[in-house]
Amino acid sequence: MPVRPARLGSIDALRGLTVAAMLLVNTPGDWAHVYAPLRHAAWHGATPTDLIFPFFLFLVGVSMAFSIGPRADAPAARPALARALLVRALRIALAGVLLHLLVGWLLLEGHFRLWGVLQRIALCVAVAGLLAVYLPRRLHGAAALMLLAAYSAILLQASSLAPWVNPASRLDTRLFAPWLYQWQPATGLGHDPEGLLSSLGALATTLLGLTAGRLLRDGHSGRLLLLGGACVLVGWGGTLWLPWNKSLWTPTYALWSAGLAALLLWGSHVLVDRRGWPALGRRFGVNAIAVYLGAAVLSVLLQASGAWAAVWTLLAARLPGHLALASLLQALLFVVLWWGVAVWLDRRRLYLTI
Repeated sequence: MPVRPARLGSIDALRGLTVAAMLLVNTPGDWAHVYAPLRHAAWHGATPTDLIFPFFLFLVGVSMAFSIGPRADAPAARPALARALLVRALRIALAGVLLHLLVGWLLLEGHFRLWGVLQRIALCVAVAGLLAVYLPRRLHGAAALMLLAAYSAILLQASSLAPWVNPASRLDTRLFAPWLYQWQPATGLGHDPEGLLSSLGALATTLLGLTAGRLLRDGHSGRLLLLGGACVLVGWGGTLWLPWNKSLWTPTYALWSAGLAALLLWGSHVLVDRRGWPALGRRFGVNAIAVYLGAAVLSVLLQASGAWAAVWTLLAARLPGHLALASLLQALLFVVLWWGVAVWLDRRRLYLTI
């Protein structure tokens, strides 16, 4: 039976820092007072916040190279691996649906959103995982490029990439309206940044992470550096034809963000795994989905109970001339709270999976 490689602290550290960043940008004290770098780009373009989700999906792929890759080398093990992947993906998707039901019930007067962050993670886990099990390793990168080429063709032939009328929004509206993130009953237009068509780009990001993880697992860190640089350059140069856009997860955005993630992974590997630097963020990383889901549920409950608004009122009163800072401090307090939870779980060796 193939030997499973040792867990790398660099991967857990990056995953944990990414989850911490997710909590930070998702839970400001007040959405009307947020520093610009902590907001998503309005449409085309990118902010630091727009890098968080692609970094997470990239690391999902990296982790698969270590957890699935060695075992998938044995053909007899593949059916069981595939079943376990699909069951896990189904659980993550169900958790996302239940979270949105809770949000709709407590905060949005019955509005229900079908797609979401956890649902997209589930889709990428299922599809990229099956490819990791059954597709030869040398073709993982090629599969990512084929997805990006196909998605590029769809976007380039479109008459417009504007909000509401781009191909992704039109398809999601036709298939899933009104259960979308944004829905206009009067116009019949809708949009979901985690919808179906744009998931092609997100899946490619995960597959690029799978490719990067295989390079790291096989000891080719130099090639990982080259992969990151090449993706950044192509993703940047491709903006002559397709802009960066997280809501559409455009191919240029997928390549650029995956390239930056690969460079960051290389740097983390050198510092943490080779030079022995502390794996900051590891405790978040080993309970990533559980912390994200738990924080999301608690955030909804705090908002529904009025406790979140009460804390915001207190902080805003203390910093009346610095409301964006007050909003950031509330988010930081929430991250610190969940860091304490992650430390408690890690000290008791409780690693919760969905």
